[in-house]
Amino acid sequence: MDGKGVFTKLDVGVLSAEQLKKLKQFKIKTRIENEKYLRSHPEVEVLIGDFLRVLLLKRPTDVREFAADHFTNPNLHETISPKAERSSNVE
Repeated sequence: MDGKGVFTKLDVGVLSAEQLKKLKQFKIKTRIENEKYLRSHPEVEVLIGDFLRVLLLKRPTDVREFAADHFTNPNLHETISPKAERSSNVE
């Protein structure tokens, strides 16, 4: 390659005004969709909160392995279900 291609003259890190507008709209739409999903699934907040609580109490050296063990625990459903039910009743 001689480095004289079309892309050497373009600043590929800069978006046009139209692209920026579309990106902003996409971000807003995605955020709204995420909020709707999280509001319809209060168990997500319970799952994450419970994980963070246990993580900070135990402070494991290998966080990835701890997370894998935590979320693949066959008894996780029994631990989270009552908390999730209480959480959904509060709203």
